[in-house]
Amino acid sequence: MTGSFDAFRYIGYIRSQWRWIAASCTAATLIAVVASVMMPREYTATARIVIEPPGGADVRVSVAVSPIYLESLKTYEQFASSDSLFQTAVDRFALRALLGTGPIESLKRRVLKAALVRNTRILEISATLSDPRKAQGLARFLAQSTVDSSRALLAQGDTEIERGMESQARELRQRLETTEAQWSELMAREPVSGLQAEGENAIELRASLDRELSDVELEITDAADRVAHAGAEDAASGQRLLASARARRDQIRSQLETLNRQSADREKLLSVRFADRERLEDQRKQEQAQLAAVETQLRETRGAAAYRGERLEIVDPGIVPERPSSPNLPLNAAAAFLLGLLLPALWLAVAMNYREQNELHSLVRSLEERTR
Repeated sequence: MTGSFDAFRYIGYIRSQWRWIAASCTAATLIAVVASVMMPREYTATARIVIEPPGGADVRVSVAVSPIYLESLKTYEQFASSDSLFQTAVDRFALRALLGTGPIESLKRRVLKAALVRNTRILEISATLSDPRKAQGLARFLAQSTVDSSRALLAQGDTEIERGMESQARELRQRLETTEAQWSELMAREPVSGLQAEGENAIELRASLDRELSDVELEITDAADRVAHAGAEDAASGQRLLASARARRDQIRSQLETLNRQSADREKLLSVRFADRERLEDQRKQEQAQLAAVETQLRETRGAAAYRGERLEIVDPGIVPERPSSPNLPLNAAAAFLLGLLLPALWLAVAMNYREQNELHSLVRSLEERTR
């Protein structure tokens, strides 16, 4: 078969070279094992945080979590892997002695890994160091700092909301106190009880004057009749009585006019004072209602502070690792074995193809020489 690859011939050729392939696999595996044994040991400690939905949320949220919600939780990965937090951890655990003096970004990529477990609300924070105790301490510190940062951020937001409400409540309380002072001053400056008592007295006095006026009118009528039917002597006495009665009538009418003017002025003054009282009373009630509403909202805000935002809890602070995560001796040996098997196989395939091509060319040349 010219120009094609014969699998059976290739397998046969491979079998004929099995010693070389076995030596290649053995050498690669031994080199990988020796290199793995000589490499420095590194240990990985992992701390886990569960991200619970807000306490006031629907209970179905804990069962059916949307992909969009899970995607939003990746925000907490940034909390755990922030440069400032890692810098603090480096200084706290004196990691420069273990990691060297490279850039903090490079050290963080080497040491730290923070990621959500797929389709869960569990955040894993892994730290890889040559010292297993420091690795566990670093993972636990980063997890606790992530929880604290989340709680501090929520608390800061709640504090700002509460401060705004408290400022509004103080302003309303001051306005209410000012209105109460104005109310007390108005009650003292513009009393109405005296005017109301004067009004009641005026009503009684008017009724008395009206009765007296009626009596005088009757007297005037009787006196006029007597004058009209009396003699000369009685007529003069009747005229005097009639004049006296008319003078009393005029006096009573003048008193009534004065009393009516006073009553009108009094009613006008009462109307103004009642209007002022009603205005201040409405203002007081409005400000009291506003203050009560703000204080109620403030109490509800303080009571609901624990139910806003996700709640982070450390469910697994991690343990001091006993088995190194790197180097992985079985994995390295397996990879070296496969590489020791693959490279000779490829080399033998190329060599076999090259040899067949040479044999083919030699055969063609020999046939051409015979035909000549």
